[in-house]
Amino acid sequence: MARRHRDHHRLKTLLAQECARLMTEEGIKDFRTAKRKAALHLAINDKAALPDNAQIEQAVLEHQRLFHAEQQVDRLRELRQTALEAMSFLARFRPKLVGSVLSGTAGPHSDIQIHLFADTPTDVLVFLMEHHIPLETSERRLKLNNGDHVVLPVFGFRAGDTPIDLTIFAPLDEREPPRSPVDGRPLRRAGPTEVESLLVSDSP
Repeated sequence: MARRHRDHHRLKTLLAQECARLMTEEGIKDFRTAKRKAALHLAINDKAALPDNAQIEQAVLEHQRLFHAEQQVDRLRELRQTALEAMSFLARFRPKLVGSVLSGTAGPHSDIQIHLFADTPTDVLVFLMEHHIPLETSERRLKLNNGDHVVLPVFGFRAGDTPIDLTIFAPLDEREPPRSPVDGRPLRRAGPTEVESLLVSDSP
């Protein structure tokens, strides 16, 4: 029984490491896709051996420390600086940074994810169009704190080579963040002041 537990733990660790490699090296952003590809690469069919998202995020951090330590620090600082500039530009919509750029797991393929709050998505759309910003529209499915799912509009554009995704929420949703895809808890959000503090702590 103990040996079986050790084997199961080893498989889960191997899968988490492969997921981390796929997300860091190949730019896969979705945990489910990373798990499926990792299981295929390692020829593991036991669904019970699949790591949870928090284990994968930890493996991403370890992978970056092992293989990309200096480059990752520089890239993270660059992404946070770009995020802060975008948040300043979008200040009227009370921007909040979320995702890997905030958590510190961002790598070479990461985008910047920002939550905005507006009476209607059209308010944001008109603002971007008035500033002649080429953008793409899409949608994002998120899980709310009460367990319900919601589909929200997303406007995407590029700052240089860096993709920025803007998810548009109603004003009251600023108080109630959706659940994190990593651990199911309320998603961490950071305003410009906190991002500035992170940049100070990132400085060499």
